[in-house]
Amino acid sequence: QVQLVETGGGLVQTGGSLRLSCAASGRTDSSYLMGWFRQGQGKEREFVAAVSRSGGAKSYADSVKGRFTISRDNAKNTVYLQMNSLKPEDAAVYYCSARRSPLFRDLSGMDKWDYWGQGTQVTVSS
Repeated sequence: QVQLVETGGGLVQTGGSLRLSCAASGRTDSSYLMGWFRQGQGKEREFVAAVSRSGGAKSYADSVKGRFTISRDNAKNTVYLQMNSLKPEDAAVYYCSARRSPLFRDLSGMDKWDYWGQGTQVTVSS
């Protein structure tokens, strides 16, 4: 069992940056894929980014490529999402996720992920 707690959300102006953190507790060895999803108001939850167990493989939604960077520090049991050049359409609740399967594919389906955090709100003012 893994518990995930996100921090780092807040209010930022268009073009600004935020870094989200997700701290894992419980069974916190590096045997999980880690990811970020988001859910805007009135929208479905969508995939944002994922990182492999070692951190060597990363995947991004097209909407955030070149602006967001996912990383992980296995020694700290923490995954990060650096968000740059933020746009109003990036405003959402951002959720951290963990997945037991080591396969780095089929990342965008919510049903492929086993654990979820409670979410952190990101607001982008225009």
